[in-house]
Amino acid sequence: MSQSPSPQVESKPDLARLTRSVALTSLVVVCLSYTLNAMDRQVFPVLLPQVSADLGYTLAQGGLLATIFTLGIGLAGVPTGFLLDRLSRKSVMLIGIGIYSVFTVLTAFGVGFFDMFAYRALSGVGEAMQNAALFSAVGAYFFANRALAIGSLNFAFGLGGFLGPVVGANLAANLGDWRIPFYIFGAVGFAFVLIIAFFVKRRFTEQVELADEASDEVGHTDHVPARFLNRNVILLGLTAVVVGIAMYGFIGLYPTFLQDELQISLSDAGTIASMFGLGAMMGLPAGYLMDRLNIRNVLIGALLIGAVVGFLIFNGPTSVGWQYVLAFAEGAVASGFCFVGVYAGLQRAVRPALIGRASGFFVSCFYVPASIAGYIFSSLVDGVGWGGAGIWQLTVLPLVGVLVLLFVKSDQFSRVRTAKPH
Repeated sequence: MSQSPSPQVESKPDLARLTRSVALTSLVVVCLSYTLNAMDRQVFPVLLPQVSADLGYTLAQGGLLATIFTLGIGLAGVPTGFLLDRLSRKSVMLIGIGIYSVFTVLTAFGVGFFDMFAYRALSGVGEAMQNAALFSAVGAYFFANRALAIGSLNFAFGLGGFLGPVVGANLAANLGDWRIPFYIFGAVGFAFVLIIAFFVKRRFTEQVELADEASDEVGHTDHVPARFLNRNVILLGLTAVVVGIAMYGFIGLYPTFLQDELQISLSDAGTIASMFGLGAMMGLPAGYLMDRLNIRNVLIGALLIGAVVGFLIFNGPTSVGWQYVLAFAEGAVASGFCFVGVYAGLQRAVRPALIGRASGFFVSCFYVPASIAGYIFSSLVDGVGWGGAGIWQLTVLPLVGVLVLLFVKSDQFSRVRTAKPH
């Protein structure tokens, strides 16, 4: 892969930085757009039993549809990384939100397996474009506190992960139609296209951190390998694969487990599933910690805890109260710590000009394997039951991730100083 930045990338550092209040306001706006992204992702698994009953899907078909949007995200990840070298991040972000809003609405028009497969997968293409552009923009603007900034985005994702199942399940239950949430979420997406287009400035989205003493945020990257596919990038990419398969196996079929195996109602299952989103909001304190501690060691600890939590979810206490606790813990570990840590680690494993490409690489490594996570989990359920599936996909697999991380070199991550006051 080419290691030289494009002409557009070279010109971006000339953009004047915003005042702190305007920058934080811009961050809030783009975070809210990512909240909607998460609501769209999380609502389909909660409504899956109703969708399957209406359209005649088997457990395997439903499991695949619940996570197939990640195929679109993953396949679009690397191309989006290259697109970010040529178009503005803001443009890519707006196109992405528009695409997934269109296919969110079309989900409500699904009549069979194959058209629904296409709608959910193509919604992921738009989500990938927003994801890579958004994380690149925020990570570059708040370079001195990159993990904390990425954690704020994951906090927004967690908020959407909480609201999506609750709002979607209640809308569907009260109005008697699983299609209503998709109409509403799609319409709100179009509104965000207009809001970001008019109110978020390129001076926020197009910054690139500088490595000279005159810059506001100074990065130290001489010790970071110049090539993109270096040791840490490859190992963190493998870790992303592990986290994606484990996390989306849980997200895709956990609501079905609650309703079919534990006989919990749709509304209660939606509320329990939303606890994953509350746990994901731990990405904010997780990012703060990982800006100050060794990212590799924090990730190892998180995966070890996640292996225990994954076992208990499907082999431990079955009461509603315990499921609240365990769903929250899974969100905190998988999304709050692991997602944030691997994403921030990959951005720190490359030099500044390659951050967009690193974001695209993460998206592909995380989401392409995740696209079949629900299908894998449903196949394991058919073979070894819910408990056995939980052991293999949510306990054994995270331990593989721990082994991979043992070979990561922490001394090859970029380091930053505290940003100079404005």
